[in-house]
Amino acid sequence: MRKWIDSGSPWVWLTAASVSISIIMVVGLLLLIAARGLGHFWPADVVTFEYQNNNQIVKVAGEIRDTEEVPAQRIIDSGVKLDTNEELISRHLIKTGNRDLYGIDFRWLIDPFILTRATPEELMVIERREWGNFYGFLGQVKVDGQVIAEGAESWDVLQQQIEKTGDTFSVIRGIEHGDIGAINYSLERLRLKQRGLELKGEDTPQALGKLEEERQSLQAEYEGLQSELQTHYRELNRASLVAETFDGKILEIPISKTVQAYRPNSMSVFGKVGFYLGKVWEFVSDEPREANTEGGIFPAIFGTVMMVIIMAILVTPFGVVAAIYLREYAKQGPIIRMVRIAVNNLAGVPSIVYGVFGLGFFVYFLGGNIDALFFPESAPAPTFGTPGLLWASITLALLTVPVVIVATEEGLSRIPKSIREGSLALGATKAETLWRTIIPMTSPAIMTGLILAVARAAGEVAPLMLVGVVKLAPTLPLDGNFPFLHLDRKFMHLGFHIYDVGFQSPNVEAARPLVYATALLLVLVIIALNLAAIAIRNRLREKYKSLEQ
Repeated sequence: MRKWIDSGSPWVWLTAASVSISIIMVVGLLLLIAARGLGHFWPADVVTFEYQNNNQIVKVAGEIRDTEEVPAQRIIDSGVKLDTNEELISRHLIKTGNRDLYGIDFRWLIDPFILTRATPEELMVIERREWGNFYGFLGQVKVDGQVIAEGAESWDVLQQQIEKTGDTFSVIRGIEHGDIGAINYSLERLRLKQRGLELKGEDTPQALGKLEEERQSLQAEYEGLQSELQTHYRELNRASLVAETFDGKILEIPISKTVQAYRPNSMSVFGKVGFYLGKVWEFVSDEPREANTEGGIFPAIFGTVMMVIIMAILVTPFGVVAAIYLREYAKQGPIIRMVRIAVNNLAGVPSIVYGVFGLGFFVYFLGGNIDALFFPESAPAPTFGTPGLLWASITLALLTVPVVIVATEEGLSRIPKSIREGSLALGATKAETLWRTIIPMTSPAIMTGLILAVARAAGEVAPLMLVGVVKLAPTLPLDGNFPFLHLDRKFMHLGFHIYDVGFQSPNVEAARPLVYATALLLVLVIIALNLAAIAIRNRLREKYKSLEQ
């Protein structure tokens, strides 16, 4: 036994077991997040309940979101009269929807008080743009206040009206966010240009007249689009539906407020799979609504990826140049050792400290001076003197630059001295040796540092809350208006979206599945970015492998 211990085999097995347990825990966590998040998009059956509540029969319809066993004494202590000998009682969390009628989305039903339950095939779910889901039975479909369908035939007519209204809604959004948005942006640019001419004393009648001609042209185009919008809005608001809840309440819902209507209890397995895939696509491609508890998260995905790409473009040259100076040019001594210690310590500074520094130095000092020098016509409204995409990217570049420096230095130290000497012996200068030989051979190490930097930066939230991230960004940082990439704009981020939906949402139960789904998506985005960097690193490693031998 002593010989076996001295051989080191127990420590090898212990290390292998630790790694295995870690992998199992990580995979288990990801599976839990995936099950909780992706299961949210499956069209669950809608159940009707007749429920006894204080000697009254209450009718409830909704989706069963959770079922748990609780001690019977706990229910009795809450003031509920319960006559049972069971120690554990089942209770169900029901998503009842119809928030505009009842004021709540969810309620708990205790199993012993449930008298009946059923899943009628004609029970429908209406996903709305406001007030969440509606659960009930379809009665009539109206156009311009006139009934055009009721009874059994009304379902197909409703689907046609929803599709027609959805097309009109898409046209309206395209005009508002595309054409009218571009005109408003151009009008604002003209206003700033005129203000700039006034500050420079160049506001001659000729210059102002030219600006006025452009303004009048844009205004005429704007009025034409407004007239077209009014026509579409009239078409959008023509249709409505009349529905009845399970407890008998009648509600008329404008179809313009309806995203889709479906009957999950009558769906086949293939129908549910198709619906599920459509909801997942909507989640990753659409914009959020209902305080971020409904719809998609595309702006957050876009903002996260855009910020990471800009951060990588900024951090790589600074980190590589710093590492080359420390390793190749600086005289090794106590000062350089202190600098290396400082760089290593920077990697352990809390991220919120970088956020405070970014807000004070980049936003207020640097951004404020940029506004004073280059954008005086925008005053007092700030252009770069406010949190935005650029400052968030630079702040995270500052946060991750120690990782790139350390990884690049390690790569430089592994390059054999004979390669440097051979290059110099052939007549190359030191700069040429670095640029043509050393840096290409160090590129796999540089990519390793960049991978670590991306992995950390993509998940950071605390500093971004100070330097550019918002709950809901009205426009993306990238659009069709010059200069196309707007680094001064605020943006959405997946990490902050998780925080906002999970801890700031007024509807916690509705937001909980989206927290899991967004967390899973954030992990997948980070994995995708890292895999892209790893693929590039492996190609570079194979390319320069022969030189290292």
